Parts: sequence; structure tokens; C-alpha cells
Amino acid sequence: MHSISHFFGTIFQPIFHLIGWMLAFLYGLIPNYAIAIALLTVIIMGILTPFTVKSTRSMMAMQRLQPEIKKLQLKYKGPENRQQLNDEMMKLYREEGVNPIGGCLPMLIQMPFLFILYSTIKGLAYTTVNKAGKIVSHPRYIPHSSKMYENLVHSGGQIKVWGMDLSLRPFPISIHHGWVGALPFFAFAAVAVGLQYLQMAQMNNLTRKRGQPLQSQQLMMQRVLPIIFAYFYMVIPAAVVLYMIISTGIRIITQDVMFRTGVSNPNKNRGTTAVAGAMAFDGDSEVVERPAIKAAPPAPKPTPKPSSNNNNRTNGNRPKNQAKPAPRPQAQPRSKAKRKRKAR
Repeated sequence: MHSISHFFGTIFQPIFHLIGWMLAFLYGLIPNYAIAIALLTVIIMGILTPFTVKSTRSMMAMQRLQPEIKKLQLKYKGPENRQQLNDEMMKLYREEGVNPIGGCLPMLIQMPFLFILYSTIKGLAYTTVNKAGKIVSHPRYIPHSSKMYENLVHSGGQIKVWGMDLSLRPFPISIHHGWVGALPFFAFAAVAVGLQYLQMAQMNNLTRKRGQPLQSQQLMMQRVLPIIFAYFYMVIPAAVVLYMIISTGIRIITQDVMFRTGVSNPNKNRGTTAVAGAMAFDGDSEVVERPAIKAAPPAPKPTPKPSSNNNNRTNGNRPKNQAKPAPRPQAQPRSKAKRKRKAR
């Protein structure tokens, strides 16, 4: 295990120095460790926001496709149809432009940042014991000329904020000199877990408002993941837990803005047929999306065919659809002189 951590530590060394330099720079602007970590979190979340938006839209699209996926599962039952089921599901994902693992993207991206920040915080609080038995601080990854380096050396490697050493974790209790000193660290972990549940409840509420079913597997994952993270919050420095609290809060605000503006709507960039689709419910409470039926254009009126019967002319009967002939011009009345000459 030590060899693995040493291997990854060697690979990420340049990134550790970059994060350390950014922390030292932010601390130089406002000499408070918590504020420096908060500002760093805002910068990191600004970089990750496009991935968060894409992931949220992918999650909503996956929820919208659950009725279709359920139909495929019912159609291709049994292990003998497993390959055909997978092919049909992948075809459905391609047609709808959905990435089935897109919803896990923010969590997967967060893991490297947690490891990097954890290692950087450990490097900032690195101490040794000199020959006289005194603890001496040797901060890593930050410039020796920075104000943060100077203060860390002066404090013996303690990242002191609000009476807490953010380089410590809740356990063991003895390092806090009792339960009273450990309570703020447990409070940090509780707030981080609570915000994660709040973020998931926010997603579920939007799903219910759109009339989409909540899958049991998804609900189970939402309940289990915060519990797993609660364990990590007990064994990592409080500075990293503070990063998770701020990043989750930013993600909640981002999702709220997305929901209000419609950015998270998976149908927004699809065709007008899908947008105008009517949502109906089967007897199984299954959501079925039916495309809107467009009204057919009115049929053109048939043009009457001219009659080919020539007897109509001889009999003096004119076809109903034939135009009347123009009237003959009336003869001009003769003058009196002409009538007298003609009488002679």
C-alpha cells in the first residue's frame, strides 16, 4: 500500500506544488486558512462546472429513458437474451445521445482532487523531531518565501482556524484532549454528509415534478454513498472536509440555477416532436412518452371535369359548369333620314 501511494505521489508531485502555490497565493491575499481553502474550492468548482452541467443533464435523461429500458428488459428476458438486451440498450443510448455513466462523472472527477488536496494538506502540516526532541515544521509544496510558509513554521505545522487545527481529523479523540475538542470535527463531517443528502433530494424532487419514476437502484445508491463518504470524513484532515462542504454547496446552487433556467432539461436540444411529446401513464404507473400527432392538412377540393357530351349544345342545354356566352351587341337605331330613303 505504501509503494502504491508513493508511486501516485511521485506522479502528482507537480500538481501538489501547483495547489500549494495557489493556496499560498490566496493566503497572502487574505491570511486565513479557511478562506484560502474556500477560494481554492471556488476556482476548482469553476473548472468542473461544465462537467457538472453535462452530468446533471445525463442523469435526467437516464431517468427519462427508464420506461423504455424497462420495456426492453421485459422484452428480452432471460440469460440467453442478455447480449441482445445490451445491444438494444446501447442503441437506445446512442439514439438519445445519453451517456449511461455520465451521472457518475462529477463523483469520479472529485476523487483525484480529494487525493491531491489530502496530500497537499499533509505536506503543509509535515513535521519532524529534531535532536533536542522538539517538533519542527517543514511545510512542503509551497514557496519558502510565502507568508503561509512563515506562519506554518511559526505554529509548528498547525493549520489553526477558529481554534481548530484543520490538519487533524476526528479520531483519535486523544489528540483533541477530549470529546469537547473533537465536536467541531464531527460537526464538519455531519454537515458534509447532510449537504450530500440535500443535493440528492434536490434531484429527486425535480424528477417527481416531471412525473418520472425513481428507480430503486438509484435510491439505494443515494442512501449508501453518503454513508461511505462519512467514513472518509472521519479519516481525512478537516481541511479536506471543508473543501467537500463548500464544493457540495456550490453544486447545490449550480443545480438549482440549472433547474430554474431549464438547462438540465434533457429534451431542450432534441427535436420538437420529443419536446411536444405527451406524457401518459399505463396501468403499471409506467411513464410512456408519445410523440404529438400533427393535424393532417385539409384535402384539396376536387376540380370538376368538363362535360364531353356535345348534345348539350345541340339541345340548347348548357353544362352547369360552363361559362355563359357574352351577349351580342345590340344594333344602333336607324336615323329618320335613312328610314325615309329606304321607304322611297
